[in-house]
Amino acid sequence: MKTELKTILKETLSAVTPIVSPEEEELKRKRRNLAQLEQALAEKELELSTLKGELHLFERRYQVVVGAKYTELDEVKAQILELASRLYPRSDEFRAGAQSARERAQNSAEDADLDSDSPREDEFKPTENLKKLFREVAKKIHPDLASDEAEKTRRHELMARLNQAYDRLDEDAIHAVLLDWEAGHHPEKKETLGMRLVRTVRQVAQIKKRLQRIDEEIAEIINSGMYQLMKKMASAGKTGGDLLEEMAAGVDEKIASIKSRVRDLAGEFD
Repeated sequence: MKTELKTILKETLSAVTPIVSPEEEELKRKRRNLAQLEQALAEKELELSTLKGELHLFERRYQVVVGAKYTELDEVKAQILELASRLYPRSDEFRAGAQSARERAQNSAEDADLDSDSPREDEFKPTENLKKLFREVAKKIHPDLASDEAEKTRRHELMARLNQAYDRLDEDAIHAVLLDWEAGHHPEKKETLGMRLVRTVRQVAQIKKRLQRIDEEIAEIINSGMYQLMKKMASAGKTGGDLLEEMAAGVDEKIASIKSRVRDLAGEFD
């Protein structure tokens, strides 16, 4: 009797349990994969943005301490070549060198003006709450989750704002990005099972490509001269040294030497 009852219950249960199609099973599997990739992508975007923030802060310090000295060095080089071209007016080499040096001096002066403010902090130290907020917003707005070009453009703009706000360690600005995203119009699209599957497969592929590009960008930054200088600066700091100040002192010596040559040339010209 019990065996028959069990059989009836199993048959009844199988009759009321909906049969999931292979396409639906595949969609569920792809969505699980997508969720994992979205988390990995948010982490990678955070890693990249943090690396850029660290490097940007160091570049600003470099510009203030060392870059200004190179601007002055370019200026005195231009002066000595201009004097040389006046002493030897028939020399095309001195004339061309003077013009090139003057252009470099002007360019370096313009670059110095772009970031002339001294950084307020010595290190780029985002809090754990700020990192968590970045990941949360990045997962919502990431351009590789867009379903069409118009949405992708909007997501790109928001992602750029997110990275800029994170670079400034500005939590309020990141919240503003999230509010702008949530205030936007996100209409529900009627999609068939096949359309949802295709969209999910496309998103998975796009995220994988983006992850690869991030790894390439991180490698490029790490191999850059400025990053290597930043690491040397950090190592020197552990022993109480200041590599940027030492570099600035070295440039000062070059400036003093060239200024002496300028005075000699000026006296010869007179």
